[in-house]
Amino acid sequence: MTHSLRTIAFLLLAALVSTRARTNEDEHTPPCPPPADDAIGRWRALRIGLFIHWGPVSLRGTEIGWSRGREVPIDEYDQLYLRFNPVRFDADQWVQIARAAGARYLVFTAKHHDGFCMWDSALTEYDIASTPFGRDVVAELRDACRRQEMPLGLYYSILDWHHPDYPTDSPGGRRRKPNARMDRYVAYLQGQVRELIVNYGPLLTMWFDGEWEEPWTHAHGVALCRYVRRLQPDILINNRVDKARRPGSYRGPFAGDYDTPEQRVGTFRRDRPWESCITLGRQWAWRPNDELKSFSDCVRLVLYTVGGDGNLLLNVGPMPDGRIEPRQVERLHELGRWLAQYGEGIYGTRGGPYRPAPWGVSTCKGQAVYLFVLRWPDRGPLHLPPLPLRIVQARTLTGHRVKVEQTTAGLNVWLAPEHRDEPATAIKLLLDGDAYAIPPIDAPPHTSVHP
Repeated sequence: MTHSLRTIAFLLLAALVSTRARTNEDEHTPPCPPPADDAIGRWRALRIGLFIHWGPVSLRGTEIGWSRGREVPIDEYDQLYLRFNPVRFDADQWVQIARAAGARYLVFTAKHHDGFCMWDSALTEYDIASTPFGRDVVAELRDACRRQEMPLGLYYSILDWHHPDYPTDSPGGRRRKPNARMDRYVAYLQGQVRELIVNYGPLLTMWFDGEWEEPWTHAHGVALCRYVRRLQPDILINNRVDKARRPGSYRGPFAGDYDTPEQRVGTFRRDRPWESCITLGRQWAWRPNDELKSFSDCVRLVLYTVGGDGNLLLNVGPMPDGRIEPRQVERLHELGRWLAQYGEGIYGTRGGPYRPAPWGVSTCKGQAVYLFVLRWPDRGPLHLPPLPLRIVQARTLTGHRVKVEQTTAGLNVWLAPEHRDEPATAIKLLLDGDAYAIPPIDAPPHTSVHP
């Protein structure tokens, strides 16, 4: 698309959305309505997603967005796309890797804080269509996800340190642009969000980020949430559309359907959906020789997240040639093999009834409670607080019988050491009633050893 046509398209879209972009700084503006058709319940049941951060910055191996003006001079960073030619990118292979990892959905960074767009946008030439590669990455990923029945969500950064109308600049938003116009930028943002949902949807979620800077307000967040919901009523929208992470003087309620603890496992919570986003390595974007989490670390992340009633969005960063690094692929495959064996206690479950503790975690589904024991006592059985329902059967997910003594004082769980698994032993307790109806139970560390 030529520059003049892009400009005309942008002006037309800006005119269509400009009135919607005008926001009223009323602290009592209610958040947008929830998604339609139990979208939250379906997303929650998926439990594991793969996050992918990628762009021209992979040529340098530095962090996406944040290294602009820091490790990489701004002029150099902004020209990387002219050398970006990932000829080994294969969208179907990416989705196959996600499926082999046990991921049930995928979220891709369509635009990060550096403003570069991984789709062919009508509103800018700073996009994938202007690279030597030239192919629309988001379109190919959309098609691959459809072929393999993998729900797709798109990450979109609200802040844009590259765009002339967004008020702050790199490094890290510490500089101000002299002639910025936030109203024009909001029209640009809404135009791009519309492109992504209309041209590449339906989407599982719009995964916003970059909401913390001063130019973006609570009123902006509510308006954007409502705009997205009108475009696709059943789409999920994360809490970063609004100011919920750093509320400042405003105390809510905030827009957004689920919370997003970053680089940490969220705390046990059933009343508010949440998703921990955590890197497989130390950096969101690819870097050479990045230190990866061990297989055991990955399993623990899954268990403490799902046991806390959250989803896990585990991130990888592809290399400059378009491939996901073989080391990362192997770690993902290890996790996927574990999930293939123990996924009955992960997918479609809810956290609890026992809150996560050093001994391990629990999940539940129907009449079943799944105990994932990460730390057995040095001697005697694992001791847990009592359950209000009767246990009618107890077995490991690998088929071994488990001895359970159930009294009003608690549960004593016995399993021979040779039948315990690393890094976690999965035990299924079948109850005589609805396991999720049991109120959450604290299982403090001292209860894990029989008195």
